[in-house]
Amino acid sequence: MKLGAHTNPKHPLEEAEARGVEAVQVFLSNPQQWKAPLPRADADELKASGIDLYVHASYLMNLASPNNRVRIPSRKTLAHTVEAAAAIGAKGVIVHGGSVGADEDVEVGYERWRKALESFELTVPILVENTAGRGNSVMQDISHYGPLWDEIGEFNVGVCLDTCHTWAAGADMSTAVDLITGMVGGIALVHCNDSKDMAGSSRDRHENLGQGEIPADELIGVVKAADAPLILETPGDAESHREDLAWLRERL
Repeated sequence: MKLGAHTNPKHPLEEAEARGVEAVQVFLSNPQQWKAPLPRADADELKASGIDLYVHASYLMNLASPNNRVRIPSRKTLAHTVEAAAAIGAKGVIVHGGSVGADEDVEVGYERWRKALESFELTVPILVENTAGRGNSVMQDISHYGPLWDEIGEFNVGVCLDTCHTWAAGADMSTAVDLITGMVGGIALVHCNDSKDMAGSSRDRHENLGQGEIPADELIGVVKAADAPLILETPGDAESHREDLAWLRERL
């Protein structure tokens, strides 16, 4: 099981060394803008480093949106992000499930996902992340992975399971991995985060490991069951991440 963390994108290899990890997740462009990632001067160094790199897509992206002014730029931005991720040898591009319109059935979101993935070449796997939000969110309910995979399973896709989001969405932590694995075959990546809020809160607020509301045995249970590479998205700098990693390694 390779352990890693989300870090500042300027010097990913230095960030990995500072944390003593084998994997790093970064943004390749401003996550609050539609701008395409710029080519990296260190692309060859990153590809040859031996560090597993993951790229998180823009927060603005919503492939399931009923609004063309959101959905179409989302497709284009994702295509640019995948191209940039391939240039650095990334293992995957993480994308939130997004949401449909308030008056729409969530099923239409699965169809929009398919159309998005048909629009460009997936040279890097797309890892669909579950979300904490309620209502019209496509991936708030982890049981939605099944019907979503009915639409997009033929593409180069995988599951990114976020422990904070799973908890906040009110899912059963003890059965979440088995449920998803039964539908799609396995977990490609775990975002390992504690939660500042109670189960079922629908609030996406990450906390350092062992300092939040998720019982330690339930958090570790998800990590062990998933048996997948792991990325921390917990608050703080390299020192805080080293403490989280020490907490994790002790229990694993």
